[in-house]
Amino acid sequence: MVGGLAFFAAAVWAAVDRGNDGLSLLLVAAALILLGVAWLESGPDSAKELALIATLGGVAAAGRVLFAAIPGVQPVTVIAVCAGAALGMRAGIAVGGVAALVSNFFLGQGVWTPWQMLAWGACGAAGAALASPARRRVFLAALCFALGLAFSSFMDVWNWLAFYDQHTWQTFVAVQSRGFPFDLAHAIGNVVIALVAGPELLRLLERYGRRLKAEIVWA
Repeated sequence: MVGGLAFFAAAVWAAVDRGNDGLSLLLVAAALILLGVAWLESGPDSAKELALIATLGGVAAAGRVLFAAIPGVQPVTVIAVCAGAALGMRAGIAVGGVAALVSNFFLGQGVWTPWQMLAWGACGAAGAALASPARRRVFLAALCFALGLAFSSFMDVWNWLAFYDQHTWQTFVAVQSRGFPFDLAHAIGNVVIALVAGPELLRLLERYGRRLKAEIVWA
């Protein structure tokens, strides 16, 4: 693993030295995902837990594909946050990453996929970090609104760094302004989904989580 990270560091340095911002960003994302996978694999190796994470990631991906006709609106952020809050940080990160990867098989894979995986994984981590207040419907909706804006703004910044030759305030403002309607649609869609079904989904996942952790002791 250390050797692989050293290789990525050298590749990123070479890409930056040649002025290839897009390639260097892609390599950075790949290195971060490798670190995340290594960390996730060090956790509990429960087949049922892995199956639950895969199912949640698949449901989130299907929801994203289903809502593709409405730009910006999708349930991935809310599901990742609820998974993190109910099942823990590892599960939240994994659900966000899986949802991005799987849904892009239908919506289009590209250099943006690793960054979407990282960003939605971060949403799952935020849900785990704020698990207690996230059980309140209004707080969950507000959190998902903020994370929707943060996710979309993060991807706008990535787009600016990767595809614009001149990194000036003018081009930065232009990219953010162009993406703001979609960013706002993402955030508002999160609020609606969280208010309608967020706490119920969280409680359902908590019940499954308790069952996964339950141990049967034979007398």
